Amino acid sequence: MADLTRARPIVALDLPDFATAERLVTALGPTCDFYKVGLELYAVDGPRVVDWLHAQGKDVFIDLKAHDIPNTVKGVARSAARLGARLLTVHAAGGSRMLEAAVDGAGGASSQGGAGCGILAVTVLTSFSADEYASAAGKAVPSVSDEVLRLAALAEGAGCHGIVCSGEEVARVRAGCPRLWPLVPGTRLAGGATHDQARVVTPGEAQARGARYVVVGRAVTAAPDPAVAMRAVLADLGT
Repeated sequence: MADLTRARPIVALDLPDFATAERLVTALGPTCDFYKVGLELYAVDGPRVVDWLHAQGKDVFIDLKAHDIPNTVKGVARSAARLGARLLTVHAAGGSRMLEAAVDGAGGASSQGGAGCGILAVTVLTSFSADEYASAAGKAVPSVSDEVLRLAALAEGAGCHGIVCSGEEVARVRAGCPRLWPLVPGTRLAGGATHDQARVVTPGEAQARGARYVVVGRAVTAAPDPAVAMRAVLADLGT
């Protein structure tokens, strides 16, 4: 049974090609067993990278943030599930029908912590401030937190496994939509650079607020010794 008090760390392979990803995964060795394959890498070597990661005994999160008509997104989810992805992202802004199609394409709502491909609905990107999101949405937004909770409710109603949100919103999501598993991207170790993220917490802070997955990117991938940095992430999570 999954430990519901622990967040599972995921390293983001936001890298340009298979060779670079292979070097990093090899350098990390047993310190990491779950990787995110995002748009940049997937566009070049997606299925090849996913198959290779599985051969190394790693779990894979395919982060495509699909947002299209329901039938197309259903097909994307079906393909991700066939590749053996544990998680796939779609945009919550695609609406209930699109989210339901994604869940259906992935094989139905996955059990919490169980096998299969879980659909994660992306709420408000962590690069957005409230003003930037309001400008992009073309409407007044009382708070990013309110918008995240609204989109989380859509995801829960559609049978999604979880959502993607910043650490600042996790506690409200857990209280308002307790069935969802929150994933917090762009976490940073204490004192680390925030880069292009606007709403940032450490892995340990995200876990304490109720995150079930935490994604770590440049804090590990750009470190002089990625394995040392990853051990610091694990220590922050108490694992």
